[in-house]
Amino acid sequence: MAVREEVYGYFIPSVTLIGIGAAKQIPDKIKALGGSKPLIVTDKGITGAGITKQITDLLDAASMKYVVYDETIPNPTDKNVHAGVEIYKKEKCDSLITLGGGSSHDCGKGVGLVVANGGKIHDFEGIDKSSKPMPPYLAVNTTAGTASEMTRFCIITDTSRHVKMAIVDWRVTPGIAVDDPLLMMGMPPALTAATGMDALTHAVEAYVSTIATPMTDSAAEKAIELIAKHLRPAVANGQDIEAREGMCFAQYLAGMAFNNASLGHVHAMAHQLGGFYDLPHGECNAILLPHVQKFNLIAKIDRFVKIAQLMGENTEGLAPRDAAELALVAIKKLSADIGIPAGLIELGKRYGKEVKAADIDIMTTNAQKDACGLTNPRRPKDADVKAIYTAAL
Repeated sequence: MAVREEVYGYFIPSVTLIGIGAAKQIPDKIKALGGSKPLIVTDKGITGAGITKQITDLLDAASMKYVVYDETIPNPTDKNVHAGVEIYKKEKCDSLITLGGGSSHDCGKGVGLVVANGGKIHDFEGIDKSSKPMPPYLAVNTTAGTASEMTRFCIITDTSRHVKMAIVDWRVTPGIAVDDPLLMMGMPPALTAATGMDALTHAVEAYVSTIATPMTDSAAEKAIELIAKHLRPAVANGQDIEAREGMCFAQYLAGMAFNNASLGHVHAMAHQLGGFYDLPHGECNAILLPHVQKFNLIAKIDRFVKIAQLMGENTEGLAPRDAAELALVAIKKLSADIGIPAGLIELGKRYGKEVKAADIDIMTTNAQKDACGLTNPRRPKDADVKAIYTAAL
């Protein structure tokens, strides 16, 4: 905590519904927010899996009008956002429902920002750039990782610069968040692994953030503990409802932590990999996490000791530095157990992309400008960021 005058904010949806069957309350809650014709922002995968129909069936039963925009792509772009804005206006929608993981929520937040404030999504890059409130907004989560259904973060790819814009704005915090583990049962193992490691990254980065507080610490610690317990069984058996519910709570707690303590250089660097190569965010985070935290270790040794303990490592009798190193060991073991690629080159090959050392310089420059890096516990020089990217290859 601060040793000088400083005020900490705490941002969270006004209402969160979490637990088995929570989705059934969506029609009543969007009405309570003042919405009568929501634009549902989602993606083709969610629609193809039948999840969109589950939600529209609920709206149909409540005789509520709606419009579906399911053109969101992974790493949503400025073009996605502006297309959604046009549909929102053309169809005379008056509210938003975002359905999915981080991509759908980020795209929907972007739509709401532009609908309410005008201009282009690029105008809101940075911190608290909006001046008008979002339309009535309810976010429905279908993955256990991003926590975007409850945060003030919105990450949109600028297609002209090939950069992920970090938009951090208290006004994009959803009015109501819905986390129903039944909607997460169909997630395939690879997506479960990637989103779970995204949640772990959120918790760890928030825990070692320069603006962590007792409130964010309590959420981050419990999130790390629950992820260490439930992620492996959730990946092994997607129908394990106890594991799914455990991860549902874990990712939300991690969201509470980073939504208020912010993040660090794992996210600052992962955003560049997403912007440059369109690689999955969660897996980029997972690969970078131990490398960045190795750099951060000396700044927060006591915190890394606690992380190791929360992840089940035996630190008894060890010197603090040696005990702290076990946090990195635990992170790597978890990643390996759930099938995360060992390095960025291997990750690129998995998705038909070539991750090149020649791109490290420009990615480093962009990462150093990313707002997420501002709260990293140790300020890296360009050479440090380049070394981390190189080690992660």
